[in-house]
Amino acid sequence: MEQPTGFVFAIDAVTRHVNSARPDAPIRPEPPRTPRLSGARHLAAETLRRLADQIQPAPRTATPHCTR
Repeated sequence: MEQPTGFVFAIDAVTRHVNSARPDAPIRPEPPRTPRLSGARHLAAETLRRLADQIQPAPRTATPHCTR
């Protein structure tokens, strides 16, 4: 008695699985992701930019040309 029911469920599951890869299969839109740690990322970017500005070497001044 249980075997025919299992067979029907198995055939249904296989049919759904095979048809899910078809080009005309229904598409579920992906829910939009909420930005995680956006505040921390912004703070880290500001800190790194300030550090880069301090580490960057000063521009060279023009050296006087020798006139001989």
